[in-house]
Amino acid sequence: MNTIKVKRIYEESSVDDGYRILVDRLWPRGFTKEKANIDKWAKSISPSTELRKTFNHDADTMDEFARRYIYELDTNGYSDEFINIVKERLSEGNVTFLYAAKNVDMNHAIVLMNWIKEKI
Repeated sequence: MNTIKVKRIYEESSVDDGYRILVDRLWPRGFTKEKANIDKWAKSISPSTELRKTFNHDADTMDEFARRYIYELDTNGYSDEFINIVKERLSEGNVTFLYAAKNVDMNHAIVLMNWIKEKI
């Protein structure tokens, strides 16, 4: 069964990644587009700049960040289109959300993955 995964963009890409979507608002430092090997850059689905700066990957604010980010996703006019893209790609293979954050346990890509799994 095809699945949605999250992965740091700095990790080596693999065939198992399937359709690779960069879900960061900012382009990862030191990375060329060729090296990133992405299929789509979904800036609009990432947290707002204000929310991203407020969170700053602080463990104490993760729950509040997730709540506010989910609100943004629920009210973002781009979310329905993004859900449809992910659904379509899942019918063909895996989908991997790529992010640049150093913290692999607390980041917006995990929140996004969990949110979209509930939607589909």
